[in-house]
Amino acid sequence: MIEVERLEKSYGFARALKGISFAVAKGEVIGFLGPNGAGKSTTMKILTGYLLPSGGRASVAGHDVVQESLAVRRCIGYLPESTPLYAEMRVDEYLRFVADIRGVASAKAPSAIARAVELCGLSRVTGKNIVELSKGYKQRVGLAQAIVHEPPVLILDEPTSGLDPNQIVEVRKLIERLGQEHTVVLSTHYLQEVEKSCTRVIVVHQGQIVADGTHQQLCAQRPAKGLRVVVRGAEPAVLATLRAALPGQAIDVAERAADRTTFRIASGAEAPAEQQVARAVVNGGFDLVELVREHATLEDVFRALTLPAGQEVAHA
Repeated sequence: MIEVERLEKSYGFARALKGISFAVAKGEVIGFLGPNGAGKSTTMKILTGYLLPSGGRASVAGHDVVQESLAVRRCIGYLPESTPLYAEMRVDEYLRFVADIRGVASAKAPSAIARAVELCGLSRVTGKNIVELSKGYKQRVGLAQAIVHEPPVLILDEPTSGLDPNQIVEVRKLIERLGQEHTVVLSTHYLQEVEKSCTRVIVVHQGQIVADGTHQQLCAQRPAKGLRVVVRGAEPAVLATLRAALPGQAIDVAERAADRTTFRIASGAEAPAEQQVARAVVNGGFDLVELVREHATLEDVFRALTLPAGQEVAHA
C-alpha cells in the first residue's frame, strides 16, 4: 500500500530526511517512532501530499505522491497532530461537510457517515457543537473525518497527544478496531500504544531509519536485563547469602517492602541461571516470592537507538 524509496527532504541546509526507504503492506499497522525532529512528521506530510520531497520517490496504493497527488489524497485518511475541526459546527454537520468535500456520493454519504459515527463512538454527541466536546471526543471526531470516505490507508500523527489516561485507552482501542479494516501508519511518543496496537515498528533517527521489525524482534536483539528476585527475609542476611552464592555478580536492592525485598541481579554473559538463584535463596532458609528474568522493552530499544553513546547507560 505504501512504498518509499530513498526519500529525501531538505529545509535549506538542514536535511530532515536522508534517503529513507520502507514499504507497508495491506493490513499492516505501523508504529512510526523517533525523537522530536527525527523526520516522522516530514515523512507523513510527504505521503499525504502536504510537502514535496527533495529527492527519491513515494507512492500510496500505486499512485506517485508527486505525479498523482489527488489520487493519493483520495486513498488516504489523515489526522494531523493538531486536529483541524470547525468548532462552531455540529458533529453531524461537520461530517456531512467532510464527506461532501471528500467526494462521497450523495446516495452513499448517510451510510458512510453512520459507519464513521459508529466506529468512532460518536452517536451520543452527533447533535452537539464541536466546541462543546471534550478533548477525547474531539479526537474521535478527527478520526471520523479521516475515515468517512473509507480510505484504504490511515495516517495518524500523535492521535493521543494531550489526552488523559482514560481517553488514551479509548482512542487506542479505536485505533485497534480501525486497524482491522485499514492500513495504518501511526506516529506517537507513547510506546505502549505501539506495543498494543502495531504489527510492526519503524524507528527513525536524524532522518534515517535505524530499526524496522516487530517490537518482539527489536526487543529480542537487546540483551536480557537480568534477574528480578523477590525474597521474604531480613534484607542484610538475604543479600549476604546471594553474594556468597553468586560471587562476581552485581546484586542490588531494587525495592523494599514491609516483609520482602526485591533484588536485581545484573545481566551479562555470565548471568546466573534461575535455578542457581532459587537454590541459593531456599538453601539460605528464606522464602522465594518471585523470580523473573527481565527482558528488554521497546523503551530500552528506543533509547539505545536514539540516545548518544553512554547516555543510555547513564539514564537506565
